[in-house]
Amino acid sequence: MRDLIEFIINIGFFAVLLGVGYFVGSAREKAHLKYLDQKEKELSGIFISNLKTLPPNWNASKAQLVGGISVISTDYFKTYAASLRNLFGGRIRSMETLVERARRQAIVRMLEEARAAGTNAVWNVRLETSTIGNTKGQPSSVEVIAYGTALLAE
Repeated sequence: MRDLIEFIINIGFFAVLLGVGYFVGSAREKAHLKYLDQKEKELSGIFISNLKTLPPNWNASKAQLVGGISVISTDYFKTYAASLRNLFGGRIRSMETLVERARRQAIVRMLEEARAAGTNAVWNVRLETSTIGNTKGQPSSVEVIAYGTALLAE
């Protein structure tokens, strides 16, 4: 009987952690996506491109390197869901949103740096990604670095 009670307590604790991870993680993700939407609208006046060379008719000045870094961690629910998906293989949608948020946040920070420098375009934009794992070898955080050359283009 005592083993059964311990088992039920352990399962209950696990279920509570999953539930808290799901609801808190979802709420934080929605708030972050709303924040990113707002910031992207604010920064929409800055032209961004991954091309290496400028168009021939552009006259550019004030060139400088700008960048943005973002590290976003997973919540307990997403980590658990990804672990289950690893058993069977396939697309891990819960992690895709994590990477997408990190990418958008890094670009927003890069554009904010470009705006602070008084420029109106960022050229030759590149993205670098890496995962920061926990002791079990599963990713617990995603890092994205966005960088490019900020220009004052006419």
